[in-house]
Amino acid sequence: DSLTGDRLGCFNLSLKGHAECVKYTKSFGVPTLVLGGGGYTIRNVARCWAYETSVLLDKEISDDIPYNDYYEYYAPDFKLHLTPEPRENLNTEASLESVRSELLQQLQGLQGAPSVQMQEVPPEFDLQKEKNAEGQNDGGEGDDVRSDRGQTKDGGDSKVHEAEFYDVND
Repeated sequence: DSLTGDRLGCFNLSLKGHAECVKYTKSFGVPTLVLGGGGYTIRNVARCWAYETSVLLDKEISDDIPYNDYYEYYAPDFKLHLTPEPRENLNTEASLESVRSELLQQLQGLQGAPSVQMQEVPPEFDLQKEKNAEGQNDGGEGDDVRSDRGQTKDGGDSKVHEAEFYDVND
């Protein structure tokens, strides 16, 4: 609803202005799920998400809409980027500061989501190799020797649990 040309919205944002929000969020470097949708002028929504996808992927895309089955929807200019309509900015410094102040007060009252604990991921560690006889469990070819079903490497019988099904070779 914030894009220029939207029938119900009145923010008059260009695609580049809208994508700046995506760039800002992306700049934090945390995994982010970006979901598209909304808007009442579907061809402009498609333009927006095409451009924002390119921003997320750090890829430049042409301003020219490539020919496709829906090419006529992008008439008369067949361009990706929209030209904002000339509008007077009716926001005053006082009204913007009032909205900002109210928003910050509401955000200050929010608590974190329950049952969501934030903690650091422990650093990677090196496994201490056991001191075994040379050639055993040292990463060589002989370490990954598979036994026949029903017998362990040293010839003993493997345990069978009564709740599991096995092919029996009698």
